[in-house]
Amino acid sequence: MAESKLELKSPPNPNSLIVSAPPSSPPESPPVTTGGGFVPAVWFRQRPKIRVTTEFDSDSSVFFHRISCKVLDSLAKLKFSFQNNGKGELSDPQLALTSKYLSLHYDIEEKNALVNASFDVAPGLQFKAVHEVKSQQGELAMVADLAGPAYKFELSSAVPAIGKPRATIRFPLGEVSLEEKEEEEQEEQTKRILSVNGILKGQIMNGVCTAKYKDEALDLRYCFKDEQMTFIPSISLPSNAMSFAFKRQFGPSDKLSYWYNLDTNYWSTVYKHNIGKDFKFKAGYDSEVRLGWASLWVGEESGKAKTAPMKMKVQFMLQVPQDDITSSSLMFRAKKRWDI
Repeated sequence: MAESKLELKSPPNPNSLIVSAPPSSPPESPPVTTGGGFVPAVWFRQRPKIRVTTEFDSDSSVFFHRISCKVLDSLAKLKFSFQNNGKGELSDPQLALTSKYLSLHYDIEEKNALVNASFDVAPGLQFKAVHEVKSQQGELAMVADLAGPAYKFELSSAVPAIGKPRATIRFPLGEVSLEEKEEEEQEEQTKRILSVNGILKGQIMNGVCTAKYKDEALDLRYCFKDEQMTFIPSISLPSNAMSFAFKRQFGPSDKLSYWYNLDTNYWSTVYKHNIGKDFKFKAGYDSEVRLGWASLWVGEESGKAKTAPMKMKVQFMLQVPQDDITSSSLMFRAKKRWDI
């Protein structure tokens, strides 16, 4: 045992006597023994957390598993996923490494890899690349800011190149793109022509009007929404197919939706009732497939498993065919997450 040391403070004071002990070094943590040798205990304290997620769908009787963790000081994420059926047979194993600038997805069964890269070449100029190893195909793109980040110009091309590159301009109200496409002619001949596609959005009165043009077809949609009601009429040209959707909010927990297609006379309706944040009941009918259904969600429907009670989401669904009620079926889906 170390002896105590007496020190007199200046100026001398017979009533002041300080006793201090020499500093002692803290005991070293013993190494943790493993089967192959010794691993410092600090490795276990800094080990990245492992996330294990399992999903089951009774309709397909397939389990989907995903194991992931962050690596390289949380700069990248490593993920391994696979499926197995009721017989325990494994299928579709895939390995992925993703980061901010580079991601790699590898299909173990197909022995194929998909590589994505994205990084800034200069301020306001971004380079993007996609490459599939097995088919030796991909895409290269350059994205430039025009008068601020809200306005962008993108020039992209397939690899190997097929025709001229595609040009796209994005702005707050939508985007417009110009690209080449093949058009069939007589005698099984094709020629490449320029095609214009785009989407525009704008505020009209108390709603939002959206116009989408693609493959020589124009879709017009208007959405009016207030605190209690939503009304969405739409029309497609030149087919003149019309439809509308109506949604009514009955308080904070109840909502009724109705959709009708004037061209086919098909309709569907859905009723939703929320019980707190983690429980939801839904019931509906679809005239096109002549099917009624009801479902119960335990855990937020659009949320992740980590925010659900016990980190588990469950859905029960009852389907009742109108033409054969005796063939009704009850299905369920479950998703559970573990943090190790």
